Amino acid sequence: MTNLIHVNDENFEEQVVKSDIPVIVDFFADWCMPCQMMGPVFEELSHEYEGKLKFAKVDTETAPGISQHLGIRSLPTLAVIKGQKEVARFMGYMDRDALKEKIDSILSTI
Repeated sequence: MTNLIHVNDENFEEQVVKSDIPVIVDFFADWCMPCQMMGPVFEELSHEYEGKLKFAKVDTETAPGISQHLGIRSLPTLAVIKGQKEVARFMGYMDRDALKEKIDSILSTI
């Protein structure tokens, strides 16, 4: 079983908003070099947080509705969503240790 899912405009509410656990969403585009660098880091960390935090990816080119609704203006952008509320957002590439530190900090407060 994987803890990394791909979501789009049609399944975002079901997979993210209605999730029983918080979800970290990676907004990316294939043409974005920092996004390509962040992908493997995001996927690697998804295994470490199984059961605590769901990892979702949104391709902003194929799911513009979600991106527009949430005001995503730069890539990559990571948003942590719990229920119907965005609890954290950070932008730009982060290495594994920096992203893990952010995630741990957020999880300790929600």
